[in-house]
Amino acid sequence: MGKGFFKVPKAVNEPVKGYAPGSPERKAVLEVYKELWNTKVDVPLYIGKEEIRTGNTTEMYPPHDHKHLLGTYHNADKGLVEKAIEEALKAREKWANLPWEERAAVFLKAADLIAGPYRAKMNAATMIAQSKTVHQAEIDSACELIDFLRFNVEFMANIYNDQPNSSEGVWNRVEYRPLEGFVYAVTPFNFTAISGNLPTSAALMGNVVVWKPSASQVFSANVIVEVLRKAGLPAGVINVVNGDARMVTEVLLASPHFAGIHFTGSTGVFQSIWKQIGDNIHKYRTYPKIVGETGGKDFIIAHPSADAQEVATAITRGAFEFQGQKCSAASRVYLPKSKADAILALVKKDVESFKMGSPEDMSNFITAVINKTAFDKLASYIDQAKKDKEASILVGGGYDCSKGWFIEPTVIVTTNPKYTTMETELFGPVVTVYVYEDAQWSETLKLVDETSEYALTGAVFADCRYAIDEAVKALANAAGNFYVNDKPTGAVVGQQPFGGARASGTNDKAGSAQNLLRWVSPRLIKETFVSPTDYRYPFLG
Repeated sequence: MGKGFFKVPKAVNEPVKGYAPGSPERKAVLEVYKELWNTKVDVPLYIGKEEIRTGNTTEMYPPHDHKHLLGTYHNADKGLVEKAIEEALKAREKWANLPWEERAAVFLKAADLIAGPYRAKMNAATMIAQSKTVHQAEIDSACELIDFLRFNVEFMANIYNDQPNSSEGVWNRVEYRPLEGFVYAVTPFNFTAISGNLPTSAALMGNVVVWKPSASQVFSANVIVEVLRKAGLPAGVINVVNGDARMVTEVLLASPHFAGIHFTGSTGVFQSIWKQIGDNIHKYRTYPKIVGETGGKDFIIAHPSADAQEVATAITRGAFEFQGQKCSAASRVYLPKSKADAILALVKKDVESFKMGSPEDMSNFITAVINKTAFDKLASYIDQAKKDKEASILVGGGYDCSKGWFIEPTVIVTTNPKYTTMETELFGPVVTVYVYEDAQWSETLKLVDETSEYALTGAVFADCRYAIDEAVKALANAAGNFYVNDKPTGAVVGQQPFGGARASGTNDKAGSAQNLLRWVSPRLIKETFVSPTDYRYPFLG
């Protein structure tokens, strides 16, 4: 029962720590890194109140040292996935009826735990599991996850405060009910923050969740579970199952209580899930909410008026931070002939200065790609570019899997604007450049728009305001997050809501109230204070 109109703490973006040599945060994260590195973990399934160890386990190895065993995680069978549904629905009875401020307090506490006592552990786990540099781990697993948790509470309060007008003698009010059933959260390897946000955003709005983390991110996802439990999240609200992705998905989507999916991953998998939902649509108690952020083939286009150094820095940061394993990473670049040589010379200089190796050595800018599958795919495209007459390697092109899955940051220059690496999502440290004639600016904008099936992020660099305006209009549908004179990565919660359309997803904008609105089913209540007692209207005379 409500006892006040509560104001939530004002959300502000978590400051990013620098990890400079000698800093306390650097010392703390390295200590925890070594502790985690030398401790074998045994990750259970989290179903209701139970930690379940099935004995059917999968081993975990860091990408930058694939012979070092980190531990194991336990896999679910069909019966345990069904049990996760049962426990979620059981927890829903109390969770959905808990006052909103009590739900908010759980996630606000989780944010403070990550900002404080769990910061080093969250970052170190992400450095190890996903081979992120400390800077990439900090902006992801600490700051962005903290921001998601805090801003989502503020967004929730704003949503609840959005109420209809009432006429004389009538009180209209809207309640934002959780969905009737459970939400399936499917999270990717590349961002710990996304792994934390997809299940918690739905749970914040009163839903219960069955969460399947990426197999390559279970190690750091387990720290998220630890934080949520410490923050007081009741048992059964978020249930965590690992195992065969196809089996888990089939069981969950077959349930009549399936009410929605919060997904980040590949376009192909998302389309397959959508089809399964369509095939099962007659089974469900309610039409499921389908929210997905998928692939990208993100671009940078430079106008002849652009500054060469600014463009070069955007390419090297946008394409190669976290080894290009961001759905927003710059993957195709269009340079004007008059500036191309200068820009490419600067990019080559940057890339040749990169150090590559373990994230524990904080002088390294580049570490390993996530696994053997990614390594083999990237190596094959690099090898093909070396053979093709319409492509050449400007810098990079090497790779080595003897210790870890290391791919050199690689710049391909092509004479064909529809060359395979200009169109195909590679998800690695490979960027392809096409040089256009200066006079073909407008035609090249059209080319950018038509080349890819995706529409996630993109950037234009120009000093000419008319050129910027033309690009913004011509590329209106080419990117859900569009950047002017900045790299196409690094969206900040509360500032740049993130998501794209076309084959890049449903564009439901994580990090905004738009996303949270997908996890509620509003109910309008109209109360009339003095009810009519005669059916006759005045027009009847």
